[in-house]
Amino acid sequence: MYLVTAAQMQAMDRMTIASFGLPGRVLMENAGRGAVECLCAHWGDPAGRRIGVAAGRGNNGGDGFVMARCLKQRGADVKVFLVADKEKVAGEALANLRLLEALAVPVIGVTDARSLAPHKAWIDGVDIWIDALLGTGLNAEVKGRTAAMIQKINASAKPVLAVDIASGIRADTGQVLGVAVRADVTATFAFAKIGHFTHPGAAFTGTLKVIDIGIPDHIANTVAPDQFLVTAAAAARGLTPRLAHAHKGTTGHLLVVAGSPGKTGAAAMTATAALRAGAGLVTLAVPAGVQAVLATQVLEVMTAALAQTRDGVLDEDALAALMKLAEGKRCLAIGPGLGTAAPTGAVVRRFLAQCPLPVVIDADGLNLLAGQPAILAQRSAPSVLTPHPGEMARLLDTSTAAIQKDRIAAARTLARSANALVVLKGAGTVIAEPGGKAWINPTGNPGMASGGMGDVLTGMVAGLITQGARPLEAAIAGVYLHGAAADRLAGSSGACGYLASEVMAALPATISGLWQFPAGKGPSIPINGSSGHDGKIR
Repeated sequence: MYLVTAAQMQAMDRMTIASFGLPGRVLMENAGRGAVECLCAHWGDPAGRRIGVAAGRGNNGGDGFVMARCLKQRGADVKVFLVADKEKVAGEALANLRLLEALAVPVIGVTDARSLAPHKAWIDGVDIWIDALLGTGLNAEVKGRTAAMIQKINASAKPVLAVDIASGIRADTGQVLGVAVRADVTATFAFAKIGHFTHPGAAFTGTLKVIDIGIPDHIANTVAPDQFLVTAAAAARGLTPRLAHAHKGTTGHLLVVAGSPGKTGAAAMTATAALRAGAGLVTLAVPAGVQAVLATQVLEVMTAALAQTRDGVLDEDALAALMKLAEGKRCLAIGPGLGTAAPTGAVVRRFLAQCPLPVVIDADGLNLLAGQPAILAQRSAPSVLTPHPGEMARLLDTSTAAIQKDRIAAARTLARSANALVVLKGAGTVIAEPGGKAWINPTGNPGMASGGMGDVLTGMVAGLITQGARPLEAAIAGVYLHGAAADRLAGSSGACGYLASEVMAALPATISGLWQFPAGKGPSIPINGSSGHDGKIR
């Protein structure tokens, strides 16, 4: 499903009006009426209820004016609080404001906090607030009377429906620009926006409903947004059919290079997660000193001892053994628990430059590549990088705060420079490919904020590639299933306190839920169309 930027949505609106001939006023009417239906679906018949509409002077306010008119006609007690100078309202918004005045719907101009004083008793009795202040075009910090109105809405603790996007959220990044409305429900138009699914914006969105306002599919496909929401059907594309005569030799052999003294758990979880994801065989290559420990931790995994330094980490002499171990394998996973000692870095960089296998790189494998993206850019086989924001910051020589400010842009930048797929972990995990397309994952929950979760994801993605999935499809499926398995646990065990190993254990049942979308029969990636998405933000 498409996720759009503010500019892409504006382009679709313009093309629908200019080339398709659907007037802007009709689009606004469709939007406002659809949002009213959304309000009624969530809170029931509005008749006799007190509904406050906080409106700005632009098209978002115009949508709010349509809503106010429709709610008045349904018997609601409605007042509009126009947080703008009335003379600056123009276009379709002005036309709908005049209709409100013709119906004698009160429109109160809000110039400052004092202008609300005469209406205090009415405001205190509001049942539902409609936020139609700013919309998707916001790109500067919210200040003045608009910020004060947002604070008043939030302080009321009354249900809030946001029109298109919660005011104060930047549609393209999900960032809060100063202050933002905390919505219980957001009625957005035509397509979900990036900011609905990226944090912190996702936390201000509430339940999201996409309203069809009449944008034709051919216009949406002409604009062709290059960001998408991961769906169950898209994730199913990463599942390889398991034939009746399958055996461990046909389901692929994965090589995992991981672990060091004190960090054997990361290696064990990566290897085991690959098996849980369906890989047939896994060989875990580790420094010789920890082989015995790992052999008892991962009973279904083969282990191989590698040359090590006196400190117990990989030595450069391990390279020849690694190249030999790569023979006959379908995929390589490298990095979890390896450490960042200089000898380890030397062997990892040389091995990646020479290894012909698709590779999933995580944790210390990424840290060892910081400042040297050319190694990945020159590889002939696909690379999948799975950094958390801190690792991403090191790879791009910037700050974690800068990464989090625009996660999609950061993932795209690294994907281009490294010629690799990038999986930027965190709430709303982003998958980006070198050509610029990006996906946002909706599954997962805060209970995943514990050790080992990233190691499990690395093993899952590598395990799916090992079975024959293309790297992009494996990354999308791995991220979706990782979060979905954690959601399954949160639903049965509680919001937090479950372990990464328990997420692994939940994978087979979670994967089975995707078989309703058989590989090869589900929709292709990316998923296009304008049918929208109706679900709760996680």
